[in-house]
Amino acid sequence: MKASVLLLLLCGISADDFHEDLHIVGCSDTDGEAVYSLDGEIMWYADFAHRAAVEPQPDFITHMCYTKDVLEGALLLMANCKMNLNTTRNYLKDEPLVYEAPSDVIVYSRDEVLLGEKNTLICHMTGFYPAPVTVRWARNGEHTGQESNTSPPFPNKDGSFQQTSRLDFTPQKGDIYSCIVAHQALEEPYTRFWGVKVMTPGIGPAVFCGLGLTVGLLSVATGTFLIVKGNQCS
Repeated sequence: MKASVLLLLLCGISADDFHEDLHIVGCSDTDGEAVYSLDGEIMWYADFAHRAAVEPQPDFITHMCYTKDVLEGALLLMANCKMNLNTTRNYLKDEPLVYEAPSDVIVYSRDEVLLGEKNTLICHMTGFYPAPVTVRWARNGEHTGQESNTSPPFPNKDGSFQQTSRLDFTPQKGDIYSCIVAHQALEEPYTRFWGVKVMTPGIGPAVFCGLGLTVGLLSVATGTFLIVKGNQCS
């Protein structure tokens, strides 16, 4: 198993209140992440697979934008991070490896559930170490065949991580969706079920959640994390 290192620098912006502004860069042999966040909300992250920038900011906050230079800088930092992996591994080779499985997995819909109306399912996982987890979505026991959107790992204050996966869907009577979470601390993936069942015509759908298990293993590695801050649009 590959060792990982975490280095966090918290940058506070003080006016009447204190704000936590983070820039996180991490890498492994095969993966990497670069994230800007403010007060726990992810404002920007790099999609290295598509060499693209993503700004998944919620509608209820003032939108912050980032220039193209931010993505170019993230690509350079990622290259440097991977160059330093062997040095980091040698430094940590005598450190005991610690694994923490997700302590909580919840699934909920973004909007009120209406049959036939497009919506988004959200699966939130937290309390795991090291990062990341991998997520699969299933509908009625079969892979959905749809592309989901999983956020990069985000650090909790206790040193563990959290991630969120989103799946666009259209609720239909009797459908059962499952969020299947794999992590190297789990012998078997953890599955959280979510379904829609119409109890009585005219009353509307009732949403239920359940818990189950499926089978599989995951081996992942994480790398070095650095912190800086982003810029706000005018």
